[in-house]
Amino acid sequence: MCSRVISIGLFLFLLFVPEMYCQYSESDWKARDKWMQVAQILEMADIQLGNSVADIGCHQGYMSIRLSDFIGETGKVYSVDVREDRLNKLNDIVSKRGIGNIYTILGDYDDPKLQENSIDVVFIIDAYHEMNDYKQILFHVKKALKPDGRILILEKLKQQMIGKSRQEQTQGHTIAPKYVKNELKEAGFEVIAIEKDLGYWEEDLDKKIWVMVGILAQS
Repeated sequence: MCSRVISIGLFLFLLFVPEMYCQYSESDWKARDKWMQVAQILEMADIQLGNSVADIGCHQGYMSIRLSDFIGETGKVYSVDVREDRLNKLNDIVSKRGIGNIYTILGDYDDPKLQENSIDVVFIIDAYHEMNDYKQILFHVKKALKPDGRILILEKLKQQMIGKSRQEQTQGHTIAPKYVKNELKEAGFEVIAIEKDLGYWEEDLDKKIWVMVGILAQS
């Protein structure tokens, strides 16, 4: 009987811990504000009032909410995720806060389902390393961006994974900027800015944050 209770308890722990510690629920956002340099990220992205932006891999909407505040009522935030439960939680937050410029999209693993030529800036925050179909994702991002649009990718590089292969890194939930830079170039982007030291993810000195901005390459 005791072992059965322990097994059930372990199952519930494994079920809910990823949501608590990996998806950054609303209750975690104040702590996240202390270590994520949001102002610098938005400055690198060069977003303006009234822009249309996309937050791909939005989880429960940490960045989407901050983008919503920044672009104002005339702007639009398209919050994309592949999990409907995350989007439902974001919709609840949006409703509770009376936000009118966030629109949630249930995407596919290889397609964020954004309209063509509609987005000024695409954000992919701590999600690119999870995208097995990154080539297709970048293809769709390229189609969704306006001619002068930009893509901003933010990731963390774990110290012990430096020098490892791309596959080894992504299996460890991390990725180095060198891989992403090459992939953006192959997808038809020009990298215009890289910041390799934007603090530490969750203030963990093993996880350095880096940011990269790309624009559509001129043919």
